[in-house]
Amino acid sequence: MRCRSLPPRAARTLMAALAALVFAAPLTSAPARQLAAEEDSFVEVEVAGVGITTTGVPAVLLRPPDTEEVIPIFIGVDQARAIVLALRGAEPSRPLTHDLLNNTLGALESHLERVYVDDVRDNTFYGMLELTVAGHDTPVRVDSRPSDALALALRAEAAILVSPRVLEAAENLDYHGMDEKIARAAGITVNAVSDRLRQALSLPDTPGVVVSAATGPAARAGLRPGALITAVNGEAAASPERFRELLGATPAGEKAAITFWQDGDTRRIEVPAQLPDARQAAVGAMAPA
Repeated sequence: MRCRSLPPRAARTLMAALAALVFAAPLTSAPARQLAAEEDSFVEVEVAGVGITTTGVPAVLLRPPDTEEVIPIFIGVDQARAIVLALRGAEPSRPLTHDLLNNTLGALESHLERVYVDDVRDNTFYGMLELTVAGHDTPVRVDSRPSDALALALRAEAAILVSPRVLEAAENLDYHGMDEKIARAAGITVNAVSDRLRQALSLPDTPGVVVSAATGPAARAGLRPGALITAVNGEAAASPERFRELLGATPAGEKAAITFWQDGDTRRIEVPAQLPDARQAAVGAMAPA
């Protein structure tokens, strides 16, 4: 059947009628998502690492302070890289997406105060940003993917809070023992190294462990995230467990000698094998390939 064109006058009349219907209809939008838990029930956490499961899926590991338990939040590769860059203190020559957003907030006299990981449904996590905005008496909350929220929080030095529901759900998630590939001692957090990780960080083909974070004497001596620790007290540190064992075997009162590769050079520093305050053993991230 052939379709006939409407006469110009009829076409104009029809378009006017359709426009009237469109603009007469009430404009509605989805209601703003609310936090899935009471504010005072959230637990503050810190980023403990970013690892890769055996299936190749990155996960950011969150840890409540003063505990060894980790909460895995599965994320995308791009977001994992963004989190790693923030933890390493890397400053790109031009702003990347999360740097741009943080800079934009500052230009608008706004600041990210905290982020929430408040819900999980069908293995999908939900997050929320909480901003202080110039001209607003109360904080402004914005729905967000947790991965983006965490990447932004690290750049803005914002607090990270997790709901009890997420804590409970994380206990049932299989992240294939990534907690066994992380060790902390002497204020240094290290992760197991893989071929994919070596390629991502341009590490040499030498047995060792990757530094996720360094605090206290180690940081003051120049050790930074992304370094490859190859030996402790002259013995190879081929795994996180071995790294911790070697530090623990350092004679009382003596400093541990740590050999590491960083920025193309092999270096050696001496640090106390045990810090007086375990809370100084801050945590960091392992970069995904």
